[in-house]
Amino acid sequence: MAFTAPVAEQRFVLDNVANIAELADAERFAAATPDVIDAVLEGAAQFAAGEWAPLNRVGDTVGAKWTPDGVVMPDGYRAAYQAYVEGGWGTIGVSEAFGGQGLPFVVQAAVLETLGSANMGFALCPTLTVGAIEAIEHHGTPEQQALYLPKLATGEWTGTMNLTEPQAGSDVGALRATAVPRGDGTFSIKGTKIYISFGDHDMADNIVHLVLARTPDAPAGTRGISLFLVPKVRADGTMNDVRVVSIEHKMGLHASPTCVLSFGDHDDCTGELIGPEFGGMRAMFTMMNNARLNVGLQGVQVAEAATQKAVEYAKERVQGARAGAQSAIIEHPDVRRMLMRMKAQTMAARALVYYACGQVDRAGMGDAAAKDRLEITTPLAKAHATDLGNEIASIGVQVHGGMGFVEETGAAQFFRDARITPIYEGTNGIQAADLVGRKLSLSNGGAFASLIADMRAEAQHPQLTALVDACEGIGRRLQTADADDRQAASYPFLTMLSVATCGWLLERQARAEGADAVKQASVAFYLDQIVPEAMGLEAAANAPAAPLYALSADAF
Repeated sequence: MAFTAPVAEQRFVLDNVANIAELADAERFAAATPDVIDAVLEGAAQFAAGEWAPLNRVGDTVGAKWTPDGVVMPDGYRAAYQAYVEGGWGTIGVSEAFGGQGLPFVVQAAVLETLGSANMGFALCPTLTVGAIEAIEHHGTPEQQALYLPKLATGEWTGTMNLTEPQAGSDVGALRATAVPRGDGTFSIKGTKIYISFGDHDMADNIVHLVLARTPDAPAGTRGISLFLVPKVRADGTMNDVRVVSIEHKMGLHASPTCVLSFGDHDDCTGELIGPEFGGMRAMFTMMNNARLNVGLQGVQVAEAATQKAVEYAKERVQGARAGAQSAIIEHPDVRRMLMRMKAQTMAARALVYYACGQVDRAGMGDAAAKDRLEITTPLAKAHATDLGNEIASIGVQVHGGMGFVEETGAAQFFRDARITPIYEGTNGIQAADLVGRKLSLSNGGAFASLIADMRAEAQHPQLTALVDACEGIGRRLQTADADDRQAASYPFLTMLSVATCGWLLERQARAEGADAVKQASVAFYLDQIVPEAMGLEAAANAPAAPLYALSADAF
């Protein structure tokens, strides 16, 4: 299958969901003229199809390999990454002050979507660099910014996040990595980090690790965490004391080396503090919130790729009769149902993630309402879009029938690659807990009330208006419910609110000028079939927590 980026759809969503024209009116994004946006989308499409998509299969079957000298990427990856650097694709959303193009974050998201749909594992490398850039731009010193940001912007150097440790998992406060002052303003870093995507590779000359660690006598828990910049190659050209111990043998994303990194085995690992001491959590969430949206974007990536493959197969596979004649399976009603679901849910995921990314741009210009909207839509975008990526990849296997279970068709790769996305950068259960635990009460409930009001003002389909009403009632109840009941309801409520938000954004698109037959049919399917499914979660969202604890742990 030849990958083709959905450029027209991306542009339609940028126009009618992210409101790119409004962003371009701001001085900060004056470069985002219509011709520039078109050129970026078209150029990224051609680049991804020509350079990255052909490597997707070898990335899966050969994968990244650990050696004593470091991680080696499959044949072709280094050249394709250098083409990415030389094409300036990493500079899209970076400030012009640091060598970037100064375009909106949501345009950068569209480019990353295209790259990831072509080769999801490969696209993790620039995706993580985006998070490193954000952290250094917001929390680094002018000297750190001048040294690191231009190289990270181009992709000449890549970036990582180093949070997780073997004993800590999602409990960041339990980390044990240490940072001891060396007396010259730098710190000696020591510890082990796990699950570090692209923690090592042979595609760039340097890797900039952002590492959470504790200084001596730091308070326990998250209050005692600081963030450190630890380059693989120090400014003087010497190698830092950072070693890749191993890479994980994973279910999917084989082109993305998931590393165990050891810092300071020989007591010679140098790091610089980013931001104030004990300010690590604040700096971490600058990276994490960015990363959560980009993981939601991975849901869109895999959904688009799986849908394209399923549609192509359904058109070619002749099996069974329709109206008395042999026909391609795309003519059969149940296959049509599956393909329509894939199309509609992919559009929904894209609309939700692009909408949240547009709020990043507005919040960055000081819009307080956009900041609140970003806060409440981030857990929706991360969790729901990745849930949809998994669902759509699974349906793609089903469309292929028995051949979907055979690796050579490629449908199974999407299913395997997608499965990590609801887990990393905060599991989807953590996203749901965040929604009901913090986001519902944000601005004294104003952020939630504002989202509901905006949806109610535009929603027209009766099923959608009913869902918005149900979300409002459940949300208000959960604002005052006890902690257990709130948490028990969190996941069904997150799904309901996500579907309502997607339905609102899809219905808006269906009314927009230029909405084609595919858009109209997909939106109608979503409103008629998927929105009512979400209404079916109302009972679960209103159920008490008690049945969850009817059994003792031992009884399980």
